[in-house]
Amino acid sequence: MTASKKILLLPGDGIGPEVTEVARKIMAWFNSTGRTNFEIGEDLIGGISYDTNGTPLTPATLQRCKEADAVLLASVGGPKWDNLPFADRPERGLLGIRKGMGVFANLRPALVFDVLANASTLKPEVVKDLDIMIVRELLGGVYFGEPRGIETLPNGERRGVNTQVYTTSEIQRVARVAFELARKRRNKVCSVEKANVMESGVLWREEVTKLQASDYKDVELTHMYADNCAMQLVRNPKQFDVIVSDNLFGDLLSDLASMLPGSLGMLPSASLGAKEASGRQAALYEPIHGSAPDIAGKGIANPLAMILSYGMMLRYSFSMADNADLIDKAVQNVLRAGIRTADIVEKGQTPVSTTVMGDAVVKELAGLAG
Repeated sequence: MTASKKILLLPGDGIGPEVTEVARKIMAWFNSTGRTNFEIGEDLIGGISYDTNGTPLTPATLQRCKEADAVLLASVGGPKWDNLPFADRPERGLLGIRKGMGVFANLRPALVFDVLANASTLKPEVVKDLDIMIVRELLGGVYFGEPRGIETLPNGERRGVNTQVYTTSEIQRVARVAFELARKRRNKVCSVEKANVMESGVLWREEVTKLQASDYKDVELTHMYADNCAMQLVRNPKQFDVIVSDNLFGDLLSDLASMLPGSLGMLPSASLGAKEASGRQAALYEPIHGSAPDIAGKGIANPLAMILSYGMMLRYSFSMADNADLIDKAVQNVLRAGIRTADIVEKGQTPVSTTVMGDAVVKELAGLAG
């Protein structure tokens, strides 16, 4: 039995509670078999937190996140809260937790399970065996830069201002994450910016190049403009191994890449902070599918991204590669057996519910574990 660790669940809004319930079943199986010894807590974030507490993220919840060994968040937001003041919107809770926890590197894999190659909108031969990782800087750039705001000019016009700003340390720390990941994969990093039109892009390219030359000569480094990278992800995605980019471009490119496997319901993510001297590292895990309010409460959401996010937690926060591999294998086997939710169902197959999919994965885990 491993040492006890604290996991905090944040179900949030929309389909969040539904996929979180499935994640609880997966976590309970690992605990019951002695593979993990996790203490699991739960709290509110997003719209449900606003309804209950008058804010999308309370200081007490943020403190619990900081004290946890890892946080698993499902989703935030929905049309119910669209007319709230900007500072009270559910998404501000998500940005607040990222900043408060200091998680600066967002890891977004785009992995195509072989049995789902036909689910992509691209030709199967373009995406078959696809396995890329996008590393997005999460705490800098235009989403956090100052000055920002909306102002009225003397002539009566209104002007919105956001500032794209990066420092050497912000660039190098996220690039270092990308290089370290590449060393465990296919040893290639593509750094993405807009150095042709943005000074922040020039700095980004220069600093990533310096870091590679000083510390990562063994890793192949290429550079690409963000617009070209978007095109190449659709044209020939398998040319990439690890892509590293800033907050804005990384947001856009990772969402684009998320559709290569065919469904947002299949893709997990991890957001990591700096490692402390003790080895402890702030970590937030979440599926990328959002709250999907159009299907919330119908019991048809795909829980696999949430399950795979838990797998990433096991891999990156607790160095439990065997357990993470077990989850990946169980998910693949369930899909090969033709068990599909509505978002990935193929002709001749009958879609199953969120609960049935989760139960199928638990059953497969038990079978693989013997």
